[in-house]
Amino acid sequence: MRLFDTHAHYWDERFRKELGEGGTDALLDRLLTGEVPHIVNVGTSPATSRLAISQAARHPGMLTAIGIHPTDCQSLSDADAALSEIETLLLDPASRAVALGEIGLDYHYEDTEKEKQLFFFREQLAMAERLSMPVSVHDRDAHGDVLKMLAAFPGVRGILHSYSGSAESARELIEAGYYISFSGTVTFKNAARVRAVAVALPPERILIETDCPYLCPDPYRGTLNHSGRLPLILSALAELYGMSTEALGAQLYRNSLRAFSLPPED
Repeated sequence: MRLFDTHAHYWDERFRKELGEGGTDALLDRLLTGEVPHIVNVGTSPATSRLAISQAARHPGMLTAIGIHPTDCQSLSDADAALSEIETLLLDPASRAVALGEIGLDYHYEDTEKEKQLFFFREQLAMAERLSMPVSVHDRDAHGDVLKMLAAFPGVRGILHSYSGSAESARELIEAGYYISFSGTVTFKNAARVRAVAVALPPERILIETDCPYLCPDPYRGTLNHSGRLPLILSALAELYGMSTEALGAQLYRNSLRAFSLPPED
């Protein structure tokens, strides 16, 4: 069985701290030659996007998403320079970029600069439209504004990552051409709402991800997450759908290739 981790952050400092020097590369070598032949290493700023690209260059099978996260954008003083660098990285074939991300809105914290987040989200959606790139969208406590912004760019397609919205909104997004991605949260005992949303969607339009090093699925919740935990997420979803893990895994792998506009594989 082949699994596709559609959203990961292997450049995160937590990997080096917990695995030591060279430990992350050793882990990726093992995973990418095993049952996870593709991992999308997602940047959240120009700097972390460069780190994601550097890692991908060392690991065949690793792809990248390049973009500015709504939290990271708030520390950027020169918006034009940051956005220009993101576009330059996306246009470089050596970056292995398959999506513009991680972009979106995050209203969780009280000191959130909403207007700045909206500006960066809007500009990056316009960039995705101009470059015909799928997007990887972060939405935390901002469902209404995210839906409104995506609707303003009907030509853009992509993924709502680690989805936490309603089933109604998810169906609306699917109708607009988006995929809905589920992370380890679908295994959490207190996440009945997430599971209810997942089972309400057609398996042809969902994806799985780790969002590692975060959101490690049960029974390892709270520990360092990595792409080797994907089978736990797959198993939880297969049980919800009443499907075998093999059948759902094959479906999700095909979905992932389509979501990132990659050629089908035998």
